[in-house]
Amino acid sequence: MSRPRNTSTLAAVVIGRNEGGRLIACLDALQNVITRVIYVDSGSTDGSVAAADARGATVVALDMSLPFTAARARNAGLNALSDDPPEFVQFIDGDCVLRAGWTDTALTHLRDNPTTSVVCGRRRERHPEQSVYNRLCDHEWATPAGKAKSCGGDAMMRYAVVAGVGGFRDDLIAGEEPELCIRLRAMGGEVHRLDAEMTLHDAAMTKVSQWFSRARRAGHAFAEGAALHGDPPERHWVAETRRAVFWGLVLPLTTIGASLIYPTAFWLFLAYPAQVLRLAMRHGINRRFSWTLAFFQVLAKFPEALGVLDYRTARLSGRKRGLIEYK
Repeated sequence: MSRPRNTSTLAAVVIGRNEGGRLIACLDALQNVITRVIYVDSGSTDGSVAAADARGATVVALDMSLPFTAARARNAGLNALSDDPPEFVQFIDGDCVLRAGWTDTALTHLRDNPTTSVVCGRRRERHPEQSVYNRLCDHEWATPAGKAKSCGGDAMMRYAVVAGVGGFRDDLIAGEEPELCIRLRAMGGEVHRLDAEMTLHDAAMTKVSQWFSRARRAGHAFAEGAALHGDPPERHWVAETRRAVFWGLVLPLTTIGASLIYPTAFWLFLAYPAQVLRLAMRHGINRRFSWTLAFFQVLAKFPEALGVLDYRTARLSGRKRGLIEYK
C-alpha cells in the first residue's frame, strides 16, 4: 500500500452528488494514500456529506442557489486548498476509485518532467459487462499513452499552474477539462497520458435514455468548445460539431425533404449503414464489438445534433442551457 503523501505535496478534490456507495468506495480508496481530501458536495440527500466527514475529508457544500456545473464544484475544491496550497492536486469524480500505485506513478512523472502540467492514466469502467452502454464508456476511456491535448475528470495537476489560469470555466456544463487543457497548453504546459491504471469508473448506465442524454451533452460540449476555441490552430471540436450536424440533422432532413419531390432520394438513407460498415472495418477490435461500436457511433449523431441545437438556440436567446444529466 502506498504511504500517505505530505499535505503540502499532494491533495485530492472529490466532487459528487448522491453517489451513495460509490462515494464511500472512492473515499476509502484515498485513505492511507492522500491525507488531505476535499469533498465538494452538490446538494446530496443520501448521507454523502456525513460519509465524507466520517472519513476525514474536508466537506465543501456547493451553493445550489447558483447553476450547478462540475467545473464550479472543482473550482470550489481548488479554493478550499488556497490557504495552504499543495504542489499537486488529484481531481477525481465521486463515482470513481483510485487505483493502487497511481499516485506514485503520476508524481514521479510530474517531478521528472517540469513542463508537464497535467497527467492522467487509464480509466476503466467497473462493470463493462453490465450493459452495452457501460462497455462503450470503457472503450471511450481507452486512449493511447503519450503527449495529449486533454484529460478527463480524473487527473493529477500542478496546483499553482491550474490556479494561475483561473481554474476551470464555471459556466461550462460539459467539456471543462479539455477547455482548461487548451489554456494550460497555451501557457507552455503539457498534458500526458501515462500507460498506468488510474481509476475505476462506475457509469451505471443501463438504459438507452441515459446513453441518449450523455450523447446529447457531448453534442452541447462540442458546439460550445468550438465556439470558444474553434479558430486555428486549435480548431477545438470543430470537426466533431460538423459531423454531428451533418449526420444528425442535415442529411436526414435533406433526404426527407428531397423524398417528397423525388421518391428515389429516400435511398440516401443508405449512407447510414454504409457509414456503420466503414467504421466497423476501421476499428478492427473484435468483429462483434466493432459492429456494436460503429452502430452506436453513427446513432449518437442524432442526440449530439440535438445538443448542438441546445447550445446554439440558448446562445441566440441569451440564456444558458441547464445541466444535462444521465444518472
